[in-house]
Amino acid sequence: MMNRLSIFNIISSFTVLFSSTLCLSQDFEINLWDKVPNAIENLDYKEQFTYLEDGKINGVSKVSQPTITVFLADPKNSNGTGVVICPGGAYSHLALNKEGFLVAKWLNSLGISAFVLKYRLPSDAIMINKSIGPLQDAQQAIRVVRQNSKEWNLDADKIGIMGFSAGGHLAASLSTRYADQLVSPKDNISAKPDFSILIYPVISMKEEITHKNSRKNLLGTEVKQEVLDKYSNEIQVDGNSPKAFIVHASDDRSVPVGNSLAYYSALIRNNVSAEMHIYENGGHGFGMGTMENNNFWTVPCENWLIFNKYISD
Repeated sequence: MMNRLSIFNIISSFTVLFSSTLCLSQDFEINLWDKVPNAIENLDYKEQFTYLEDGKINGVSKVSQPTITVFLADPKNSNGTGVVICPGGAYSHLALNKEGFLVAKWLNSLGISAFVLKYRLPSDAIMINKSIGPLQDAQQAIRVVRQNSKEWNLDADKIGIMGFSAGGHLAASLSTRYADQLVSPKDNISAKPDFSILIYPVISMKEEITHKNSRKNLLGTEVKQEVLDKYSNEIQVDGNSPKAFIVHASDDRSVPVGNSLAYYSALIRNNVSAEMHIYENGGHGFGMGTMENNNFWTVPCENWLIFNKYISD
């Protein structure tokens, strides 16, 4: 007879549906939609994973079935805060491990439950309108977390969004366009995050500071100015945008630091609380920080979370 630990490991390795029993698992994956909106059926379009040397998932591309992987905080240490994590990858792939699973485990260590979003990547092969697919999934992720807040020991008013690089663009897009009616929700659950954490984010679609590959993958090559403005999040900020913690490196050659500066400035102009850390070096894609640079941003981020009463000191 299998022991309880064996059963736990079997359950954790599969995608599961909503179930109060299965929610006892440390991490599990659930589909966001009963029926994916804005979708074109394409049976030849299949997810492609990359793997680490130990066999664990490193990244994924060609996502057509959006999910969240749920990492619930230990109930003994949980503070009721939840964070949806948007990995980066230029809207062409998702760095699920470095900018997803590892970040979720760090958040768990702070008593925060984390939800790694595997969002659809823009593609005309599977979407009627590829530019809205990722944002539809981000909106739904927040709604699903709030919908299950009681079951998952969360405070529905302490649900944030976090994003890295292009995932930072998605997180900022949700923070400024949470009310966009991209799909008709079945209930009145808000998609607005209570706070955002943006790590070397793509913010703007403006030629001088955008990340060109992210812009091309999301919007295409021939784009009207009104569309560029709509997807330039520094333009979309208003007084109702959620407070933000922002991190960037001055020597980022992929996503210029001007992106974070523009978003921070827009928040301050609109009297929205914000904290920003610009590091001397680190380049792009440093994730949780490395020994070769000074980007140990997790320490000030933890302090910011304490100051804003999302976690206890």
